[in-house]
Amino acid sequence: MNLITPVILCGGSGTRLWPLSRSGFPKQFLVLSGNTSLFHQAIERANGLVAEDIVVGDTLIVTGEEHRFLVLDQLREQPKVNATLLLEPMGRNTAPALTLAALKASENGDDPILVVTPADQTVEDNAAFTMALQKSIRAAADGSIVILGIKANKPETGFGYIKKRGKMAENGAYTVDFFAEKPNLEMAEQYVASGDYAWNSGIFILKASTWLNALVHFNPEILSATKRAYAKKMVDAQFVRPNQADFAKIPSNSVDYAVLEKCPGSAFAIKMVPLDAGWNDLGSWDAVWELGSQDGNGNVVYGDALLEDARNTFVYSNSRLVTAVGVDDLIVVETADAVLVADKSKSQHVKKIVSDLIKLNRSEHALPRKVHRPWGWYDSIDEGERFKVKRIQVKPGASLSLQMHHHRAEHWIVVKGVAEITNGDKVITLTENQSTFIPQGQTHRLANPGKTPLEIIEVQSGSYLGEDDIVRFEDTYGRSDNK
Repeated sequence: MNLITPVILCGGSGTRLWPLSRSGFPKQFLVLSGNTSLFHQAIERANGLVAEDIVVGDTLIVTGEEHRFLVLDQLREQPKVNATLLLEPMGRNTAPALTLAALKASENGDDPILVVTPADQTVEDNAAFTMALQKSIRAAADGSIVILGIKANKPETGFGYIKKRGKMAENGAYTVDFFAEKPNLEMAEQYVASGDYAWNSGIFILKASTWLNALVHFNPEILSATKRAYAKKMVDAQFVRPNQADFAKIPSNSVDYAVLEKCPGSAFAIKMVPLDAGWNDLGSWDAVWELGSQDGNGNVVYGDALLEDARNTFVYSNSRLVTAVGVDDLIVVETADAVLVADKSKSQHVKKIVSDLIKLNRSEHALPRKVHRPWGWYDSIDEGERFKVKRIQVKPGASLSLQMHHHRAEHWIVVKGVAEITNGDKVITLTENQSTFIPQGQTHRLANPGKTPLEIIEVQSGSYLGEDDIVRFEDTYGRSDNK
């Protein structure tokens, strides 16, 4: 019997899908294919691998501290999935992330087969995907490292490639000859024409002990540094937090560079199982266009949009009507606070816009206008000199922190539900159409004691209205200021 542990790598910021994807709400949490988020789909696929000889254990999710509540929110949609969250205090790429998962999976003397998958991919044929992963699990049972290789159906320059050697074995796997970096177009055309190459999916299957032993051989500094951080971990319910100071000292490296690309010809057997299941990593807007339902002119439209005399164009409207006339091969993405217009062939370069926003110290790279928090969300609907207006929704039973602001006062108007409000030394209950005033410097808290969402309109006024003007005295979610 093969015991597997699904490992979901849920980091990254998805900068190529800006402005819909932001570092504070990256693409894995977006619904870009089907009716559920990419993260939800990854969890579902990994937990659907049960067979007569395969048992699925608890799921390990490696994510950033800032995304932990987004993960928990989406896990609530799958109550049968038992998951532990390994929280990275900062990004150190995929090799340390997998090492954390392997240490956790093996800490009780177990040695499960890890099924490692990014959280931001999609497949069209789930049955074919499941069959390929089950083959990979069986092939990894002998200690081999197995990677899924995507059938290369076009000369794609945005992916790494895997070259297979010889014939397929009885278990459905090929021996990997070598890994090739992202090629130029001419080289990619040669790869595809040869039939010997597959795209590197970033999905791999191996025993926990195999990964740890491979690190001893190829990259012992990553293993020793991650062990130190993990040994000083803090555990809080579903959260496992490695020591921040030690984690910062871990060398940043990917699974591919740290280990996989060094395996061919070594003592560590590496195999590839081919996958032809409509896989897409949604790494750019043109990939989302490819996946979408195209009309007779090759256009894909999401949301409220009208196109006239347009061809091969992608339009995503998030908050208002978008129209386009006489355009070809364009990407148009509209959100409440930003609009992207790009040549479809250049959509990989959107990340450069994000880099420019960071250099300019603009907030649009990090957070959308509607910001999700563990207690609900807020939407900054208007702002001017010395005032800001927010629409705030609080989940049933949730509350904001007990807090105070140095530079602003707040007016709260309840538009839906019941609010329990701490205002200084008083606690009051407000219902629809009732309001209250929070003076500057007053300690206060907003809570929803009801069973339905609470919605309020908040009007801020004062000399400084930044999100960092907050002093927390108590917080249910263990957050520091401005989280």
